Amino acid sequence: MANLRIALVAGEASGDILGAGLMRALKAQHPAVEFMGVGGPLMEAEGMASYFPMERLSVMGLVEVLGRLRELLARRKKLIATLIEEKPDVFIGIDAPDFTLNIELKLRQAGIKTVHYVSPSVWAWRQKRVLKIREGCDLMLTLLPFEARFYEEKGVPVRFVGHTLADTIPLEADREAARRALGLTDGPLVALMPGSRGGEVSRLGGLFFDAAERLRAMRPGVRFVLPCASAQRREQLEALLVGRDLPVTLLDGRSHDALAACDAVLIASGTATLEALLYKRPMVVAYRLAPLTFWILKRMVKSPYVSLPNLLAQRLLVPELLQDAATAEALANTLSPLIDGGEEQTRGFDEIHRTLRRDASNQAADAVLILIGAKP
Repeated sequence: MANLRIALVAGEASGDILGAGLMRALKAQHPAVEFMGVGGPLMEAEGMASYFPMERLSVMGLVEVLGRLRELLARRKKLIATLIEEKPDVFIGIDAPDFTLNIELKLRQAGIKTVHYVSPSVWAWRQKRVLKIREGCDLMLTLLPFEARFYEEKGVPVRFVGHTLADTIPLEADREAARRALGLTDGPLVALMPGSRGGEVSRLGGLFFDAAERLRAMRPGVRFVLPCASAQRREQLEALLVGRDLPVTLLDGRSHDALAACDAVLIASGTATLEALLYKRPMVVAYRLAPLTFWILKRMVKSPYVSLPNLLAQRLLVPELLQDAATAEALANTLSPLIDGGEEQTRGFDEIHRTLRRDASNQAADAVLILIGAKP
């Protein structure tokens, strides 16, 4: 078996998880393999000596990116030169499209096969990026089926591999065990998930607590659990709770425990909605943006829905209350019947979970090996 040389670049923790799973699957299918590129601690544990620490690429927010732009561009330029010299059998860019798509383009022009793992949301906005992807990418691996359909229509070679979260989250989560672990055993329990970023929490935190107060007036026994994404978010939420008499348990992280334990979820639109779906918990999705941002996005976004559950179902499966429609009263009224109902949602979620549960890492490894002719 010839020795394979595979280059990968991941830019953040979620990419490190995907990359490590892919590397493990590649080694299982083709033991004679050597890795190079940039990854985090999980990818390093699978046998990659990272050219530089992945943290140097994990930049969130425009202002921070501008502060580090020179360093990022210099690192990318050097990375491209190094990889063209090393001539790996294939290059795999994992997510981080603003950094990796450009590398893919340059390497492909130099005759190296390229794969992009995790589609950017081109189907929703900035559709022009598809042209760059088609030019720079021999194969796109998508986590979601509607993304694959979009690329097929645009003539980009694509394989839908499924979602690693759908592989790891059980088809039926044990609600009782999760409640015991959190010490929240009796009565109806609603998870509040106003987002992980400061801006989201400042726009939605108070609104979610107002909705919780209304819900409590409608259903006196109801209690709440709120997983905080970080110590900063926890402080922010504690400040918003001052002067309110609400039975809310704040958790440090542990969003999966909160989802497993609850009866229903009030949630900000974002990736957490996919986790709530995989835990089969009925949800109401809310979102508020700065008015100007909302106005601009409304004109740019090509999709009829904003939340992942609806994009996956290709219909209005979960209520979406956006901008001015997201009032405390509307949220409470929409959420209340889901606490002991929501069967239509959970049936839809179960179907989607089974569609996404495909052993993603092995599917991705298989697609990569076929692309480079290392597999019949």
